[in-house]
Amino acid sequence: MNGAPLPRLAVTAGEPAGIGPELLIRLAASPLAATLIAVTDRALLERAAARCGMTIELTDDDGSRPTRRMPGTLRLRQVPLAFDEVPGQPDPRNALHVLTTLGEAADGCMAGRYDALVTAPLQKSSINGAGIRFSGHTEFFAERAHADVVMMLASPELRVALATTHLPLAAVPAAITQASLTRILRIVHAELRHKFGLAEPRIAVLGVNPHAGEAGYLGREEIDTVIPVLDRLRGEGMQLLGPLPADTAFVPAQRRQYDAVLAMYHDQALPVLKSEAFDRTVNLTLGLPFIRTSVDHGTALDLAGTGKADPASLIAAASMAIDLIARSASTSSSPPRGEDRGEGPLLPSATHSSSPPRGEGRGEGPLLPSAETSEED
Repeated sequence: MNGAPLPRLAVTAGEPAGIGPELLIRLAASPLAATLIAVTDRALLERAAARCGMTIELTDDDGSRPTRRMPGTLRLRQVPLAFDEVPGQPDPRNALHVLTTLGEAADGCMAGRYDALVTAPLQKSSINGAGIRFSGHTEFFAERAHADVVMMLASPELRVALATTHLPLAAVPAAITQASLTRILRIVHAELRHKFGLAEPRIAVLGVNPHAGEAGYLGREEIDTVIPVLDRLRGEGMQLLGPLPADTAFVPAQRRQYDAVLAMYHDQALPVLKSEAFDRTVNLTLGLPFIRTSVDHGTALDLAGTGKADPASLIAAASMAIDLIARSASTSSSPPRGEDRGEGPLLPSATHSSSPPRGEGRGEGPLLPSAETSEED
């Protein structure tokens, strides 16, 4: 980085009994160009390193900003566990530890101690089992920062924001209102400009119904809700495509026309994204006053303790955070640039990271958490 200080990434380990601590160890072993600050318990990381058969140099974070980092080094912001973890068996008695790590990391970002936050997966059921109402990372950080947020998932080829998240399909139409759609599109547009550095972001908006309603014959949500919002925001200068039929919105010719997609519900677009790039998909929270990225899989309790979980998604999340830090800094000092018009990747892969080869489930290398453990939050 030509002598420039490295970005400071706060990284949480998530559920102590899941694969998060082991993924954090493997992240530290990568040549990622960032100062990594683990916000968790020292002994937890030492046990995770032993399970991975790796040696990591752990030092307390002193807030400094070095210009280089050696692979295998990791700084620590100590948040003690209440009880030692048993891999694969989440303990609700550690729920406060998990929430404290999230609060410390978020507060540190807002105070300027960290440049971005990267989160490993947590076990929501364990936190709720402790008697603490908890919906997920996204809602926690939104409340902590008093922010209006939108969930986006991104791979090197595709960015997808969601108008609704974890709702029954029957509840989706009522949840999509002109007010909510306007709010969401404003957030997505602003974040594409200021964090992704796109001067004039083009957003494809999917319809609610098959064939985007077929002029009302297959539903009126497009006519009554979506189209009026798009027309109004186009009048403000936004470049919005749609409403598009979801069944053709992802063909190559269409993809060249937009920088991001707004899907109306969870399973409308995410199967496309995950079938293409499950291990390279990154979850990020738009609308926060700081950069937050995450893996797009769950705690993989069946792999916890084996030392074989694949760190590809966590490395991709950290790489994306580094890229967004650079883009945000560039945007704050100069007008956003017009780019990503189909000729290049949408998030970094090899530029900032070097993931160890995956064993593809054959037993000779790290194992990717299965699709059953997928959990966006």
